[in-house]
Order: sequence, then C-alpha cells, then structure tokens
Amino acid sequence: MPKHIVVTGCSQGLGLALIQGFVDSGHKVSGCSRNTLRMDTLQEEFGDQHYFEGVDVSKPNQVYTWANNCLGRQGPVDLIINNAAIINPNANMWEVDDQQWSELIDINVKGVFYVSKAFLPSMIKANHGVLVNVSSGWGRSAAAEVATYCCSKWAIEGLTRSLAQELPSGVAAIPLNPGVIHTTLLESCFGSSASHFPSPEQWAEAAVPFLLGLSAAENGQPLSVN
Repeated sequence: MPKHIVVTGCSQGLGLALIQGFVDSGHKVSGCSRNTLRMDTLQEEFGDQHYFEGVDVSKPNQVYTWANNCLGRQGPVDLIINNAAIINPNANMWEVDDQQWSELIDINVKGVFYVSKAFLPSMIKANHGVLVNVSSGWGRSAAAEVATYCCSKWAIEGLTRSLAQELPSGVAAIPLNPGVIHTTLLESCFGSSASHFPSPEQWAEAAVPFLLGLSAAENGQPLSVN
C-alpha cells in the first residue's frame, strides 16, 4: 500500500535521492527546502500527486503552515524524514562565526523540533507513523574542526531518544546515522576525498527499502544505514 512520506531538505543530496527513490517505489511524497525555485521545479517534474513547497525549517510559522497544507492536501503521514541540515566551514570551535553557529543550530536542531512538533500530533492521534531524524556518525562520536556540527547531531540523538519515550505504542521516533556519503556537505569537510564515498543515488538504493521497512518496533533505537 502506498505511503505518504515527508522529507525535509530535498533540493539536493540525500533528500533528493530519497524523494526519487520513494516516488519510483510508488509512494506519495511531500518535500520542502529553502530553495523555492527548486521546489517549483520538483513540483512540475513529479506532478500533482506529490507536494513540494519552499520552506525554511528554522521558521516555525512557515513549518506549521506547510505541515497543515501537507496534511490537508496529501492526508495522514506514514513516514517523516527530518533531513535538512547545514555545516559550518571547518574551524576550531573558538573561531566559528557567531552568525554561522546560530544558523546551524536554527536549522539542524530547531528545525527538527519544529517539523516534529508540527506533524506528531496527527501521528499520535492515529497511533501510527515513523519519525526519522537524520543524525550522523558525528552524532555518536567527535572530531576536530566540526564541533558545532557534532553538537547539533548529538542534540538530535538526545532529542529523538527522549521523544521516543513519550510516544504511544504505534508511533516511533528514530535517530538515523546515514553513513558517509559524497554530498556537498561532506565536500566542505573532506574536500576532494569526498569523492571516494558513495553518491546519494548509490546510497538511496539501500536507504529507501531500509526506511520503508521501519516500524514502531524500532522506536528509540539509534540505527544506521549500512
């Protein structure tokens, strides 16, 4: 049976690869990104069965309006993937620009909170659905010059595992380490070495069926796409 799947940060990288994979598998998708022009293009490309909108997940009013539109237009949500995230340029923690730090926390942490808060009440009412918050290997370990990103992903791990304890039996919240994938985000850290890792499209070949197979049984478990 087709699912309604919500993906944030779907203009490129992992989000876009997931969108394509879910659509190819026969599912209905709602997606968002700050890149409004890209969302308009995806809407035209994928058609009216799906729903794309320009949304800044760090702006709660935008998120709540979008969530209401998704639910009203597309119906109940089966799977949410909080994927939207950014990273600061590599730097020692004390050298990170204050504004860049604030923007990272606004998107990587607050954005996940707002999207989860917007959609969870409908899932709880139906006692059905899976919320996947994309973490990172750096949400379970640490490294120099990416302290701010590590901080944001450790926050996602804590938020998600705690949230899992508040949910009814039919709903799950899962922190997910996607692995190491060649994205523009990875390029900002690894430079040309990023090309040694799988592309988002290659990753999605395993990630899409893995995500579609998640259920309430995995609630609170820190999972990884291998």
